[in-house]
Amino acid sequence: MIHPNLLRSFLAVAEARSFTGGARRLGLPQSTISQHVARLEEALRRRLLARDTHAVALTPDGDALVDFARTILGANARMERFFTGSDLRGRIRFGACEDFALSRLPAVLADFTQAHPSVDLELTVGLSGTLYEKFDAGELDVMFVKRRSGDDRGEAAWREDLVWVGRPGLRPDPDQPLPLVLYPPPSITRALALDALERAGRSWRIACASSSLSGIRAAAMAGLGLAAHSGRLIPPGLAPVAPSPHLPALDQIEFVVIGPSRRPQGAAGALMAALLANAERLREVA
Repeated sequence: MIHPNLLRSFLAVAEARSFTGGARRLGLPQSTISQHVARLEEALRRRLLARDTHAVALTPDGDALVDFARTILGANARMERFFTGSDLRGRIRFGACEDFALSRLPAVLADFTQAHPSVDLELTVGLSGTLYEKFDAGELDVMFVKRRSGDDRGEAAWREDLVWVGRPGLRPDPDQPLPLVLYPPPSITRALALDALERAGRSWRIACASSSLSGIRAAAMAGLGLAAHSGRLIPPGLAPVAPSPHLPALDQIEFVVIGPSRRPQGAAGALMAALLANAERLREVA
């Protein structure tokens, strides 16, 4: 018999492509994760992971085990839910900002809905500024957004640098207005980028405006201009732009979870707790 904990540790390493990332995801010491994988390989008499000093890769047997592990752990979770159940019920109108469109948010929400099958989750993805407006109008119950200037509501998940990103190797001409790829107002990222340029006296022009992350990514990958973006959630195909005297540094941003009250209860409180507990996973691009 293979203990589910061994499969859980293996799957965490396989998805994170590192023992450090797997340990962080499960909240366990790295040594414990390594022991679990070693015991699993011993039990199966197969090498599952190829390790070197830089990365961890799946062997053919490891790649085959991924689907088996997910099926077994999923069945185990369904059995636990059936016999223990969750007394949480109701509807949660949840808003998440565009930054998380390519993150592991879908996996975190899937875990939540599996743990609480009687909770109906309604997801709205949009600009942080727009989600604030919906929340204040009573159209959302919980939101995960960038903190708005002067708004102290919510609990911080993490704080990080806002960076300039663009097509790898792109170097804007310092003698020309800086071409920008931006979200439309009331984007918080847009406001921070333009404020930084105005303070630095750097001329700029808007080369593309899009309300979706996919549009921002496509325009930036095409080399139309630079975008201001979370340094941890940079979309695939884009890269940070090297520091330059002609490119002002950007302020930090803070991601916060905001709910219906200071001490939310029930389904809303459970969702907020799940988001904060999975902050490390949410900082990764899927």
